[in-house]
Amino acid sequence: MALKLRLTRIGSKKRPFYRIVAMDSAGRRDGRALDYLGHYNPMVEPAEIKIDKDKLQHWLGQGAKPSDTVRSLIKQAGEE
Repeated sequence: MALKLRLTRIGSKKRPFYRIVAMDSAGRRDGRALDYLGHYNPMVEPAEIKIDKDKLQHWLGQGAKPSDTVRSLIKQAGEE
């Protein structure tokens, strides 16, 4: 099972809101996640990014690979 850290959309139409989750790479975008690591709200200025650092380190230690978008969000959250 290949683990990925990626976004799932939970916002309504034209109001996106995303959760950062750990899940199997073969699963659907909005399928069942193994763990919730944080959220991303692009609709506020500046964009709100919250990530649980302990959970992030745990899943990276388990071999999970972040998607390109999640990787950039991790970098943005680390700079703040």
